[in-house]
Amino acid sequence: MERVYLRPTAFVDSPVGLDEAAQRLAGGLIWFSAVEIIRRSGATVTRELVPVSDIAARLPDLGDRATQAWQRLTAPRPALTLRERTIRLDQPQVMGIVNVTPDSFSDAGQLADATKAIEAGHAMAAAGAAIIDVGGESTRPGAQPVWEGDESGRVIPVVRALAGAGNAVSVDTRKAVVMAVALEAGAAMINDVSALTFDNRSAEVLRGASCPVVLMHHQGSPETMQQNPTYDGPALLEVYDWLEARVESAVAAGIDRARIIVDPGIGFGKNVQHNLELMNGLALFHGLGCPLLLGASRKRTIGALSNEAPPDQRLGGSLTLALKAAEQGAQIIRVHDVFETVQALRVWRGLRDAALTAL
Repeated sequence: MERVYLRPTAFVDSPVGLDEAAQRLAGGLIWFSAVEIIRRSGATVTRELVPVSDIAARLPDLGDRATQAWQRLTAPRPALTLRERTIRLDQPQVMGIVNVTPDSFSDAGQLADATKAIEAGHAMAAAGAAIIDVGGESTRPGAQPVWEGDESGRVIPVVRALAGAGNAVSVDTRKAVVMAVALEAGAAMINDVSALTFDNRSAEVLRGASCPVVLMHHQGSPETMQQNPTYDGPALLEVYDWLEARVESAVAAGIDRARIIVDPGIGFGKNVQHNLELMNGLALFHGLGCPLLLGASRKRTIGALSNEAPPDQRLGGSLTLALKAAEQGAQIIRVHDVFETVQALRVWRGLRDAALTAL
C-alpha cells in the first residue's frame, strides 16, 4: 500500500507579497513556499517538490491522509495550559533539563542532590526557560532501569519546590507511579521517552489528568538501543509512522489529542546518519497535528561531528541544532544550556522581526 507524506520546505521570512504562494507553518513564525510530496510503496520511495500554490489542486489525487496532513500543517497549535501558566506555541519555547540522577550523560550527576537540582531549576526559569523538565532515571545508552520508589524519591522534592514557586514543571518518566505522584506534587506535564509503551498503567493515569504528555520515538530500550540501530526504510518516515500510531493509540486510550506533543527521539535507537536525517526533515512531523518537541542538546551526534568532544563541550553544536529546529517550526526545544539557547533564539527572533519590518 502506498503512503503519502507532505514535508514543508523552501522556508521564507515572510508571506508579504507572496499571496497564496506561501503558508504559515502550524501557526508559528515560519512560512513555507514548497512541499516535498513523498510517496512510499514498500521499499520504493519517490520525492516530488511542488509549490504551495499547486497543493490544493493535487490533494484529491493524494488521498485523505495527505489532505489531513495538509490541514494539520497549516493549523495553529493552541497554547499549553500548565496549571497557572500558559505556554504560547506560536513561537519556540525552551524547556530546561534538570537530571536528578547520579549517572546523567550530560553532567556526570552534578544535580543528583535535590538542593542543587532545585537551584538549577530556578536559575533556568530566571534565564527564560518556559518549562523545567525534571528526571530521576537516566535513559542514556546503556543505562539500567531505576526502581520507581527511588525515582519518585529523587524527583518529588524538586518538583514540589519548583512548582510551588510558580514554575511550569514537567517530569521525565516512563513509570505510571512516578507520573501519578509527580502530578500530585505539582507537575503539570509528563515527558515519556517510551511513548506510553513501558508501563501499561500510564495511559490510565494520564487519561484522568488534564496535563500535556510528550510521546517520544525510541527503538529498543536504553540498555540496547544504540547497538546497531537499523530501519527498514528512511528513518524519517519510519519514525513518523511510529509516532502516528502512538498518537492514535493514546487517543484511543482516552487521552485528548490536544494534549499530545511528539518528539522524534534524537539519539534513542538512531545512529548519526539517522539523527541528521531527522533534523533535516523535522518539519514533516507537523503533519501529525501535534506540537513538536526537539531534544538534541549535548547528544552523541554532536560529539561524532566534532572530534569526539565530550558532553560539556557540545554547546556550539547544541545551539546549531536548536536553531535548526526553530527554523522548521519546532515549538519546544529541550536543552541543558538554557541561557545560551534563549539568547540564540531571541537573536533569531529579532532577525525575523527585522525582516518583517523591512517588508
